[in-house]
Amino acid sequence: MRLVFLGTPAFAVPTLEQMVAAGHDVAAVVTQPDRPRGRGQQLAAPPVKETAVRFGIPVYQPERVRRPEALEYLRTLAPQAMVVVGYGQIIPQSVIDLAPLGIINVHGSLLPKYRGAGPIQWAIVRGETRTGVTTMRIDAGLDTGEMLLKAETEIGTEENAVELGRRLAAMGAELLVRTLDGLASGEIMGEKQDDSAATYAPLLKKEDGAIDWNRPAREIHNQVRGLQPWPGAYTSFRGQKLHLWRTRVAEGMGEPGGGGPVLSARPLVVQCGSGSLELLDVQMEGRKRVPAGDFANGQRLTENEVLGETHA
Repeated sequence: MRLVFLGTPAFAVPTLEQMVAAGHDVAAVVTQPDRPRGRGQQLAAPPVKETAVRFGIPVYQPERVRRPEALEYLRTLAPQAMVVVGYGQIIPQSVIDLAPLGIINVHGSLLPKYRGAGPIQWAIVRGETRTGVTTMRIDAGLDTGEMLLKAETEIGTEENAVELGRRLAAMGAELLVRTLDGLASGEIMGEKQDDSAATYAPLLKKEDGAIDWNRPAREIHNQVRGLQPWPGAYTSFRGQKLHLWRTRVAEGMGEPGGGGPVLSARPLVVQCGSGSLELLDVQMEGRKRVPAGDFANGQRLTENEVLGETHA
């Protein structure tokens, strides 16, 4: 099948690789422009661009895919279908109308749950135990198009968003190839989403990472797991920002009360609104990530030190 692929992040790479491996004719890859990255702010190519170059696929990087010149470029490619995975721009109806079989999206949730920009992260933050991927034919709404195929998986109790994202990327790639095969043969019929069952996964903001120690330990643990790699879960310690990268619910330790005093230095356990949380890997702002034991030794913790500020 003659296809155009629109995608940008590492999550999209396995899908592009599987499309090529399955023998599809990928006429072009459309991705975001190169952006400054790292401390040196050097221009860096998106992961999808690097993959396309490796396969010798033409790359197009418009600032806005809705502009007339971008629309004309896509029209000249005459794709039978387009595939979009994490492209990073809203696809206008004028682009959707170009391909006879439409634009197929790989979405990292079991739609209609977790429509939006951060489905993997928010599923973990909100304590879901199962998730998956859905292929759908996009329309002008926010992840509201008709569903094509789904694949489901459990979320590990200690799995973070980066780890889950890798698994879902591989699942989505396989599901997309099956979807294309089914569309080509006419065996797949779209299923309308139940809007009344929809939940949303909004774009992550820096402040989403701020920890409220009055909340239950389990919820804070989910926040730590879910908000990786950005914005990360963070609190303050002696007036400086402290990122928590790995934690564990400390069953049977501590009493309800909030405020976040350090209950013990070995292991490093923090009292929460209910239950307690053991810190495993932490990072002071401007320093390296270290095991919590090394942090406790280096900071010479005293009794009843308090992390962060509680919220009313």
